[in-house]
Amino acid sequence: MVKVIHSIVEFVGKATSWLTTILVLFVCFDVFRRYFLKDSAAWIMELEWHLFALIFLLGAAYTLKHNKHVRVDAFYENFSTKDKALVNLIGGLVLLIPWCCIMIYMSWTYAYNSFLINESSPDPGGLPARYIIKFSIVLGIGLLLLQSVAMVIESWQKIKSDRL
Repeated sequence: MVKVIHSIVEFVGKATSWLTTILVLFVCFDVFRRYFLKDSAAWIMELEWHLFALIFLLGAAYTLKHNKHVRVDAFYENFSTKDKALVNLIGGLVLLIPWCCIMIYMSWTYAYNSFLINESSPDPGGLPARYIIKFSIVLGIGLLLLQSVAMVIESWQKIKSDRL
């Protein structure tokens, strides 16, 4: 199960990294339009924000998988492998997994209500179907939940193997 989760998270993470290139191209296009053509469009700016959000939402699980997330390393850095696994196990079970479950529930309701009213941008010329980006919150946190489960399983296995 852990290998399947890792392969899903790895695939989505690598695919998401390409959104950074797309975002840079859109920002350059937007800057060119604004400063050289003296023109702007709401849909371009909104698409930039949506791409930015997708990079962080879909990249969070990948970041956790590769242990590159922000952490206060005052003590953790000097812990043994077993102690690190114990911190990850307790942190995952007590903090991360419950937080992901709450966020999925809340963001599902948020996105579903947006879908029911067919929410679109309030700006003239903005993007339609705003619920799509809102459902990406559910997807991103869902991937983070999967990676959290994998992290907890791996931490438990490290603790168990260290006892033998």
